[in-house]
Amino acid sequence: MSQSTHAPPKPAVPGQSSPEGGSVALSGGAAILAPIQSFPNGVPANALVLIPLGPNGQQVEKDIVKGPTLLSMDQVWKLLGFNGPAVQVQDDQGRPIAIGRDDLLAGLEKHWNDNQDDLDRGRIYSQELMKHEFHAKAETVLAKIVARGGDGNDWLALGVTQLAQDKLDKAEGTLKGAQNLMKDNPYPALHLAKLYRAKKDTKAERESAERAIQNQPGNVDAWAYLFNFIKEAEGEDKAIAEIEELANAPVNIKTAAPFVALQGFFSGNEKTRDKAIAFAKRGVDRSPTDPIPLLVLSALYGQSGKLDEVIKLLAPHEALMQQDVRLSHNYLQALLQSRDMPKLTAFLNKLATSSNREVKQFAIDQSRALAQMLQQQQQALTAVKN
Repeated sequence: MSQSTHAPPKPAVPGQSSPEGGSVALSGGAAILAPIQSFPNGVPANALVLIPLGPNGQQVEKDIVKGPTLLSMDQVWKLLGFNGPAVQVQDDQGRPIAIGRDDLLAGLEKHWNDNQDDLDRGRIYSQELMKHEFHAKAETVLAKIVARGGDGNDWLALGVTQLAQDKLDKAEGTLKGAQNLMKDNPYPALHLAKLYRAKKDTKAERESAERAIQNQPGNVDAWAYLFNFIKEAEGEDKAIAEIEELANAPVNIKTAAPFVALQGFFSGNEKTRDKAIAFAKRGVDRSPTDPIPLLVLSALYGQSGKLDEVIKLLAPHEALMQQDVRLSHNYLQALLQSRDMPKLTAFLNKLATSSNREVKQFAIDQSRALAQMLQQQQQALTAVKN
């Protein structure tokens, strides 16, 4: 459930001192690199042991073994043996492994260059390039894929990389090509809307946003884009009114997407959360078995501390929860915080029979965590009695 959480303060690290002589308190994401002798009173319980070796087992730089030193993240990755930040991939057995980003890209590039007639190799390579924001190189690869008979998604990806580099005229032609190839896909039109925004062509921007909705009325991104466009031009009230009017058009009357989109603009602020809940309820009313509005409304109830409402909303949808781990998570958290252990146990037992692998694993993990928590509570009670 989307509940507000705050990370606990990080403990001071034994054996480390600030320039003023006090303990070093860490906050946010941070790490200390220091030789083992810097911890005469024992290694901290949350420490990980790093044994860095240079190429061919060479010793690390002298300034590091002398004592604690400040490192950039690039230096940290290098010491860990990664070329670039670590990224997770799967080996040939499907097991997750971490390798350096630059090694991954180099491997994918070689794989693509070995056989450029295999377009899927280029697609995988270009996706990773885009993910890591190497748009110029991604454009080169995608241009070759398109030239070799790529499909609409390839045209769309090429247009996105060109747009990311502010090649507006090139991107416009490419995205229009993608739009012609994918009549029912909203994303070429949405990216064209962003392009026309960059060109300050408000008429074309709105037309593209509306076209995205026409292409796929259930697309939340398209409704959100149109709402934001109208809000910036004419204000929030006008934007809500126009979205509601368009949502009530016969072609859109069954989709929850406009109200899921609207709630998103008000859910982050506690003062407007009731407004978000009202919109989310309208989404559920329109499409009672759609997981997305159920997920959104249950999360909003959870943020507001309305655990009974979460349980009331999701209890009739056990079949959906057996296929959607996000809904299962929201329901489980509400039961857990309500201390309804019988319902919680019964629910986990049902989830464990799910045909969905992710849901089944979730049930197993949560059952173990629950058993451990109950065992710890029992041990604490026993200690108090003694």
